[in-house]
Amino acid sequence: MIQTKVLKNGVRVIVKRMEGLLSVSMGVLVGTGAAFESDSEDGISHFIEHMLFKGTPTCTAFEISDAFDALGAQVNAFTGKDLTCYYSKATSDHAAEAFALLADLFLNACFPEEEMSREKGVVLEEINMDEDSPEDLCLDLLARAAFGRENYGRNILGSAKNVKGFSREDLQTYRRERYCPENIVISFAGCIAPEAALALAEEYFGSMPRALFCEREKHVKWQGGNLFRPKPIEQAHFAVAFPSVCREAVSRPAVQLMNAILGGGMSSRLFKRVREELGLAYSVYSYSTHYLETGLLSVYAGVNPAKAKDAASAVRAVIEGLQREGVTEAEFLRGREQLKASSIYSQENTSAQMLLYGKEMLYNNAVYDFEKRMAEISALTREDIVAAIASNFDFSRAAVASVGNLKEAITL
Repeated sequence: MIQTKVLKNGVRVIVKRMEGLLSVSMGVLVGTGAAFESDSEDGISHFIEHMLFKGTPTCTAFEISDAFDALGAQVNAFTGKDLTCYYSKATSDHAAEAFALLADLFLNACFPEEEMSREKGVVLEEINMDEDSPEDLCLDLLARAAFGRENYGRNILGSAKNVKGFSREDLQTYRRERYCPENIVISFAGCIAPEAALALAEEYFGSMPRALFCEREKHVKWQGGNLFRPKPIEQAHFAVAFPSVCREAVSRPAVQLMNAILGGGMSSRLFKRVREELGLAYSVYSYSTHYLETGLLSVYAGVNPAKAKDAASAVRAVIEGLQREGVTEAEFLRGREQLKASSIYSQENTSAQMLLYGKEMLYNNAVYDFEKRMAEISALTREDIVAAIASNFDFSRAAVASVGNLKEAITL
């Protein structure tokens, strides 16, 4: 059972009741993230996400976390390129209390100066951790190689310089502009009566003041290029990305199936060739990312520096083989079942459902249609996959990133 409601102030609410469960996931989704920031704001969406947990007029940061723990509830948040999400998971008997706490930290965060100072140190350490995680660093570089220094090319964490310089007024100004009712979706999934969930949303968010929401334009342009970060580490890490289809493209399911065949699992071509047959990598995979205006299809590998060029050549050869040969019937059927199964499994996870239905409402002002999704996958043909291969791999436009103890950048 799915119910929706738009509060008088513009906040959208969606509830999916999932029978037979004993818990509920609830989230507050905001349509903002790194892609909407200016240079001076770089990292502010992520820093606000941290600061919303650091106290309200009635609760300290410790009291907030202690209150969730006392309910046995989970609470967390994440920032993306075009989405920030605050969420909690609780047993059904404590759902109302957990949502009250979630609403309090979201609506009433007061950004205490002493907490800001401490949290800047925490985020700076997170930036350092990202620098020390070569896979994350490589994929951050890949986004910048693909899109440049703006929009989807921005690092979500921002720069250390920006983080150090953020003031309370900076945070409050950005929150006033982006955390507006019409840019917010509240999503529930699990064992909760829709009427009860809608009443909770009304009780805590119904009086949120209306605000003049002004959407920011994103001037998205594919850059391509090659970025390299030398690092004295044991492995070399490289990734390549190709421009792909946007979130609402009719060919997106075909691209996702193609990705499953290329590098989506242990039966994929990349895994079998680069890891199992050649032994050139422990970790090698591909993935697709889809935004409002554009998308990208990416391949990542972590390899021995001495064999990095061989591994890059092997990755290119696998992609060229896909272009030359197409896909077999067995690969097509296996990939299609993987895609179906992934959608089915997510239907049994309250957190996944909360996010899935919340994002569909936030991005498209619509209810996610599971049956439509399954029908789209079932309708795919091998010809669709061949068309996706033909339109998604252009090495002349590729973006490449590499990190490691190498003398020069990896090229494909």
